[in-house]
Amino acid sequence: MYDVIIIGSGPAGLTAGIYTARANLKTLCIAGNIWGGQLMQTTLVENYPGFPEGIQGPDLMLNMRKQAEKMGVEIIDQDVTRVDFSKLPHEVYVSDVSYESHATIIATGAEFKWLGFPNEQKLIGRGVSACATCDAAFFKDKKVVVVGGGDSAMEEALYLTKFASEVIVIHRRDVFRASHIMQERVRAHPKIKIMFNTVVTDVLGENKVEGIVTTTGNIVCDGLFVAIGHTPATKIFENQIKLDAKGYALREQEARGIFIAGDVHDHKYRQAITAAGYGCEAALDAERYLSENSQHGS
Repeated sequence: MYDVIIIGSGPAGLTAGIYTARANLKTLCIAGNIWGGQLMQTTLVENYPGFPEGIQGPDLMLNMRKQAEKMGVEIIDQDVTRVDFSKLPHEVYVSDVSYESHATIIATGAEFKWLGFPNEQKLIGRGVSACATCDAAFFKDKKVVVVGGGDSAMEEALYLTKFASEVIVIHRRDVFRASHIMQERVRAHPKIKIMFNTVVTDVLGENKVEGIVTTTGNIVCDGLFVAIGHTPATKIFENQIKLDAKGYALREQEARGIFIAGDVHDHKYRQAITAAGYGCEAALDAERYLSENSQHGS
């Protein structure tokens, strides 16, 4: 029996654990077989406060994990297989083993949708990215490609123009899905070129991106930004918590002792620092909930 079980081990989950354990709440973090979230797939992180020289994504997550463990968080590196939130205490299963808690923090994050060919995965962090806010500064005066047709693709392209010398937006259809105002901004920008009815089929390069292969020919470039959406990691919570139409968790579930933190609900900011902030919020709210319900330490 735990006061709090945290499902997920990215910045949101580990920050939540630091706060709950420090508040003397018995805390279990079920981290997943692949722990640490999206930062484990990144290289240099320059926009997380406190590291003036930057820090490697995996190093940042290892520091967070060590801090959570030092505070007393128990961590299991396995996947949750099912949950039962229909009653209290909550039941969280890892294979056939059941763990119980008076409050649960869901911080399972969201996964980038990738194009799906092997060299794309190989070159993530070496020219392939899904976050312009994170990585645009590495492409100063370079040529980059953005794949996608929604608002997020338009935002990525516009942000990249602050650094890149040229931005090519590639979309598989003949019209964007993005809002009219975002389309107009992209069309009007002198650094942006648009290619409709084009599909990226491979990334060129051994150790870094050197170009891409498309259905209309090869393009020499230094970076590929994939902006075709995210998939929130909420499948195991279907019929257990409230989800929106796209599968993101809704936050108004505190009356049942369920607290939501990070990219599993946040489809707007998607930054490590905002995820950590949401983890702090969830932990403080869970502590308050347990105190008001006189369940701490039972």
